[in-house]
Amino acid sequence: MSRIGRKPITIPAGVQVTLKDGVVTAKGPKGELTQKVHNNITVAIEGSEIVVTRPNDEKENRALHGLTRTLIANMVEGVANGFSKELEVNGVGYRVAKQGKDLVMNLGYSHQVTMSEIPGISIEVPNPNKIIISGPDKQLVGQFAAEVREKRPPEPYKGKGIKYATEYIRRKEGKTGAKGKK
Repeated sequence: MSRIGRKPITIPAGVQVTLKDGVVTAKGPKGELTQKVHNNITVAIEGSEIVVTRPNDEKENRALHGLTRTLIANMVEGVANGFSKELEVNGVGYRVAKQGKDLVMNLGYSHQVTMSEIPGISIEVPNPNKIIISGPDKQLVGQFAAEVREKRPPEPYKGKGIKYATEYIRRKEGKTGAKGKK
């Protein structure tokens, strides 16, 4: 049996989980999320725990077992605590600012790059070189952070661009670095 799928999900205080017609709904202080469950997978709410089971050991059911459990666990975690991604902006003249619900970025282009805040996501800019994207939906937070990073990915020579706070950029030597190694 799946090691991940077998683990029960504990429901924290302040979170309500309901199951109706194959749709799991989680409500908490950070918001409300829903997830449709595949027909082959059984979800049961037992007291303050959610248990996910599968009918047999077919390959598709084994794959869906762990996936469904993880999706529901992320929903419960998201409505309870929320998720966030931190991005850093590196480069001379590169800076970000928040204007209303828009994220305005100066990234070395001839124009400013603007991205609007989408529903379910909040953007914070504590200083001109840092962006914090947060929300209850893990997938939505990660996708939006990836789209922001895509506007100017970090380059390996000077490290300029937008990178995740936890990301390590492998640096390369420039052309002149190779000449001195004869």
